[in-house]
Amino acid sequence: MDDFKSLGINNALVKGLKALEITKPSEIQQKVIPAVLNKSVDIVGQAATGTGKTAAYGLPILQAIDPSKTKIQALILCPTRELGQQIAKQLFKYSKFLPKIFTECVYGGAHINEQIRALQRTTHILVATPGRLIDLIKRDAVDLKQINTIVLDEADEMLSMGFKQELEEILMQLRNVDRRWLFSATIPDDIKQIVNTYLSPEAIKFTSADKNKINKNVTHQFLICLGHEKLYILKEFIASQGTNRGIIFCKTKAAAQKLNDQLIAGKINVAPIHGDLLQKDREKAMRAFKNKTVQILIATDIAARGIDVENLSFVVHYEMPAKDAYFVHRSGRTGRGGKSGLSLSIVTSAELKQIRFFEKSLGLNFTQLRRK
Repeated sequence: MDDFKSLGINNALVKGLKALEITKPSEIQQKVIPAVLNKSVDIVGQAATGTGKTAAYGLPILQAIDPSKTKIQALILCPTRELGQQIAKQLFKYSKFLPKIFTECVYGGAHINEQIRALQRTTHILVATPGRLIDLIKRDAVDLKQINTIVLDEADEMLSMGFKQELEEILMQLRNVDRRWLFSATIPDDIKQIVNTYLSPEAIKFTSADKNKINKNVTHQFLICLGHEKLYILKEFIASQGTNRGIIFCKTKAAAQKLNDQLIAGKINVAPIHGDLLQKDREKAMRAFKNKTVQILIATDIAARGIDVENLSFVVHYEMPAKDAYFVHRSGRTGRGGKSGLSLSIVTSAELKQIRFFEKSLGLNFTQLRRK
């Protein structure tokens, strides 16, 4: 099954995929699509960002939508507004040659009254963050009675962000939904509990061999320094990159904002994206980055979910992530579209153990740079 038509995807969607230059299904798409297409099944898919899971669940959902009905027929839950917006955008692109299918995206940080008004229009697919969906349910502003498919995308991230109670409340209200599909980069005990409680015992389980796939076009390097030297080394690296564009990652919102302010003080063209910013400021930063009026983005792992910008030359791990899935996601922002990219980790001797851990868990070879 080396094309989407052989997987059962209809001609209109295949045409939409071709317009996006997507012709060969990824591994997770080849596994999931035939198993769920036009079937009432629950699934658990272990797959990381970048493996094509949006199309794996999105294409079967689009193919099953009845455009003549005005009610919500599918619900997709995800951890962040950026990822939600990206999912909605991808569904819109895939459905270019289908009869009009309306997707709405709702998330915290935006005016809820505007979202309520939007949901009063025809909506076939709802993409939502769990907290905002609960707010809308409490206001009796969303009708979920005709949903036949619910997707939990990046379920482990939703739990790590503290949405466990909201997820359970939503799943409890939708116990009678025909199809429940859960996707997660990792399957820890709290994910297993949700699977065992809310999904069918016959749920089909998929594991993508590339669930922690590292792009082969990315070169991994690291440099050891003292903590107080990091900023100076980062500035040296940025200067060496000329007009090249990239993303610098920090672990916390406070660290990202502090680094952003320090670099701006050094007259470096950067913008931040993290959870403490207002939604309008995050969207402004993303627009500026995509439009190339900002050269470098300073991001946290959670806020970076959904960032998909072409032709980025590098990512810098100013602070190392706690999980290998985060490292995969960070590094995957560069080296896209067959181009080469650089992933640079600036570490202290205490952080060196993270490099060794990622070498082992991800099968990576890091090259150590030495200061001149």
